[in-house]
Amino acid sequence: MTRVKIVTDSTADIPKDLVEELDITVIPLKVNFSEQETYLDGEELSPAQFYEKLGKTSVMPTTSQPSPYDFETLYSKISTDADEETVVFSIHLSSKLSGTYQAASIAAGEVEDKIRVHVIDSKKASYSIGIIVEDVARLAATGASAEQVQARIDGLLESTSVYFLVETLEYLQKNGRIGKAAALIGSLLKMKPILSLSKEGEVYPFEKVRGRKKAIDKIVETLAAEYHNQPVKIGLSHAVASDVGDSVLETVSSRLNTVSTVKTEIGAVIGTHVGPGTIAIMVIPADENK
Repeated sequence: MTRVKIVTDSTADIPKDLVEELDITVIPLKVNFSEQETYLDGEELSPAQFYEKLGKTSVMPTTSQPSPYDFETLYSKISTDADEETVVFSIHLSSKLSGTYQAASIAAGEVEDKIRVHVIDSKKASYSIGIIVEDVARLAATGASAEQVQARIDGLLESTSVYFLVETLEYLQKNGRIGKAAALIGSLLKMKPILSLSKEGEVYPFEKVRGRKKAIDKIVETLAAEYHNQPVKIGLSHAVASDVGDSVLETVSSRLNTVSTVKTEIGAVIGTHVGPGTIAIMVIPADENK
């Protein structure tokens, strides 16, 4: 029997208890405060430690993806450790935001004689990757075939919604990840931009509203119109905005036919690009066959 193994990267912002429970392998990206000060995201620098450092530094940190060699080493280890035929699904941060997908793809080609690796460009970020990974890892744990897991991934990539609110566009702008939201710079005043990710995985402005409450109301209204009474799973990731996150999660989950919710922290890599105070809400249709 073929075993399915799920791999992702640290930008998926999956809570550690779920990573352990579902046997998900997470490869870390790096956060660089200087050439001499580099940390593995989530392993050497927790979200709390990162935001504390961010508040004390005048230097904007940078981020870097794992190398093809890092991925090749990981895939080879999975192959060596496996006691049965294994197929890997390696699901990663949008290729519009990082070179992680490209590095994984190169490595998959290098190990194809050892193990079959399907590299997936999620075209998502933060827990909008994680909510997909968590779902398909649960499916894989039931003994689902590689074909069933691939079908579920394909469906979720098309049906996942994500919206996020940032306190400022400064971080996205300085790190070059602002995408089509660049047109908002200089025109915000007291407006609160609702951002999303395009089908290509690029940041774009979904709508501008005045104030956080109206922004949240607009997100809830949009999600309710999109999913109606369909059973859904909801995720919320936040950057040092736990109390606001609780309120948003409660509001959204009460309006939808909610099967489960997960709240998580935005880690150092995504936090570098969106900044503190960010809230992201993501929704997927629940698998009614499970």
